Amino acid sequence: RFYEKVQALHQDPEASVDNPLLAFSLIKRLHSDWPNVIYSNEATENTQALHDGFKEVEQELPGAEDLDGAARALMRLQDVYALSVKGMANGVFQRAGAARPPLYSPSHHISLSADDCFHVGKVAYDTGDYYHSIAWLEEAVNLFRLSYGSWNPEDRSSLEDALDHLAFSYFMAGNISHALSLSREFLHYDPSNQRVVKNVAKYKKLLEMGPVGLARGCHGAPPHLCPPLSYLPLVLSLSQPTPEHLPHLRCSYETNGSPYLLLQPIKKEVVRFQPYVALYHDFISDAEAETIKSLAGPWLQRSVVASGEKQQKAEYRISKSAWLKDTADPVVRALEQRIAAVTGLDLRPPYAEYLQVVNYGLGGHYEPHFDHATSRKSPLYRMKSGNRIATVMIYVS
Repeated sequence: RFYEKVQALHQDPEASVDNPLLAFSLIKRLHSDWPNVIYSNEATENTQALHDGFKEVEQELPGAEDLDGAARALMRLQDVYALSVKGMANGVFQRAGAARPPLYSPSHHISLSADDCFHVGKVAYDTGDYYHSIAWLEEAVNLFRLSYGSWNPEDRSSLEDALDHLAFSYFMAGNISHALSLSREFLHYDPSNQRVVKNVAKYKKLLEMGPVGLARGCHGAPPHLCPPLSYLPLVLSLSQPTPEHLPHLRCSYETNGSPYLLLQPIKKEVVRFQPYVALYHDFISDAEAETIKSLAGPWLQRSVVASGEKQQKAEYRISKSAWLKDTADPVVRALEQRIAAVTGLDLRPPYAEYLQVVNYGLGGHYEPHFDHATSRKSPLYRMKSGNRIATVMIYVS
């Protein structure tokens, strides 16, 4: 049964690349669902063979960090695009609120299970992020109620688990009456749980005492219930030119005085003057993009940031990257020549860095930052190339 479910979901190897929900479920299936099947009571007959086979591939499977990172990525997508959690659980990337067309329709449709939603909510719960935990645990509870009585050996959680975590999340949010209601529902399924019995008594007493004061944050909500700052307003403000700039923004065919561009001028659109941003259309062909991606793929590693004189991983930069020299392939060399012709800058060593290829994977991001170094202790200065003066970004997907 488990094999048939996985085969149905993952028959197309490319599908998990364009659907964040499928990517999350694949990581979760490999990290926790599959081991739960292996070590379940139902698997006792062929236990040793299962364990031996599993240990052969265990090192190659995603770890806890991968799974939690995938869950946080779904929450990040939820925030940036104001997505409905119920919609995401049903496989639809749709804005919360009134019925609207989906923002994005991946080629492979997938819905999340109750256990999937519980895990996302649990990741938020464990960090005290009750804004997200309430939304995802609510969906988990609703789905568990629909399937109560049936049990999948790969699942780690249950309706009782979801009710327990959701009740405490609501308690932390200041909604004690709902926390009491959920705790009472929990006791309907597990009346002997003394911890929840004590919680019910505590919630009753608090309600008898009257309203509980909580610190208020955004829109009157407690600080730990405020959604993270969305990047969307920032992106929109940067992409909309001011009225006084509009008459001066223009599109043109440019040669930049370079013989390289004489027979094939570049398509340039001035997007903004302060800071100066130019967009070059059709800068890279589909074939070149595929070559770049295939060259970088085997070398991708977690991106790092400069911290003093060191480089380290950071939660505000979630991506993988690789560096390609111009000797890696004629396509890389041609691309660097094209950049040099368009910008008029010298890209020969040591004046420019190698081509950096970045994959943002499942809901990856890089928070607003300076591309140039702000300290002479930065590793940039050890490269003898000096500080960065310009950035060229090319979208290859």
